[in-house]
Amino acid sequence: MPLSLAAPFNVSFEFFPPKTPEMEETLWRAVKRLEPLAPKFVSVTYGAGGSTRERTHKTVQRILNETSLVPAAHLTCADAACHEVNAVADSYWEMGVRHVVALRGDPAPGTGAYVPHPEGYPYASQLVESLKKRHDFEVTVATFPEGHPDSRSIDIELDNLKRKIDAGASRAITQFFFENAFYLRFIERARKAGITIPIVPGIMPVTNFTQMTRFAATAGATVPSAMAPLFAGLESDPDTRKLVAITVAAEQCRQLADAGITEFHFYTLNRADLSYALCHILGLRPAVAPGGRLSDMVRGHQTGDR
Repeated sequence: MPLSLAAPFNVSFEFFPPKTPEMEETLWRAVKRLEPLAPKFVSVTYGAGGSTRERTHKTVQRILNETSLVPAAHLTCADAACHEVNAVADSYWEMGVRHVVALRGDPAPGTGAYVPHPEGYPYASQLVESLKKRHDFEVTVATFPEGHPDSRSIDIELDNLKRKIDAGASRAITQFFFENAFYLRFIERARKAGITIPIVPGIMPVTNFTQMTRFAATAGATVPSAMAPLFAGLESDPDTRKLVAITVAAEQCRQLADAGITEFHFYTLNRADLSYALCHILGLRPAVAPGGRLSDMVRGHQTGDR
């Protein structure tokens, strides 16, 4: 299907805080590679149970200090008391962060099913409400077009999303998915339910099919049966895997664009190449002004882009 480029596209990228100096170097190569694309924002994840708190802070601070990007810091309420979460939110505000991705969060590995902290915010809707009362944050939340893994009910998922919107959320990003029909049906049901905020599709290019299937099982995302044969036999062939991955993800984005979607959130896994290529396919270009300075992002159709 041809890609519709009548309207400009907006993108955002997600990174995770690095654990080692080598991973930090990889992350910053990705950040600098993607920065010229002028994304709407870039988000930095917060580990299960707040396990990456300090590394998340450090990464967000560096993005603020060393790039032109707008950071959106993840914040969760799992395994933390309200005063601890509030302190993190206040530190973000003092740092200069004005956009937070507010999540329930997952329990720390090995602790079993999610149980609200006895002195914490039970769920994301209460966290959103607190954030909006403390500071004038822009708040983005998560949503699951196939239903949350804890319920897998679309009605419950829509009710949860409504609560987060009523609390002050102004945007939702979906868990990654591969079957566009799930997302498009979810959007249709959300609009019929009176939900009008942007619900941005989360796109994850597949660089490691085995790893991705583990992610999908945890996240409750359906992996189409047709995907496995595409990656079969490529375990030791990363170059071909990348070619297949960009082909699959590009087709997914093309179909969504033809359905009228104009904003995408890319889960980069701290790698720039596939996300950059997808942005190129969508018609996003970095423009260099006279003298070599980066100017505004050129968005939209250019000759030969189809």
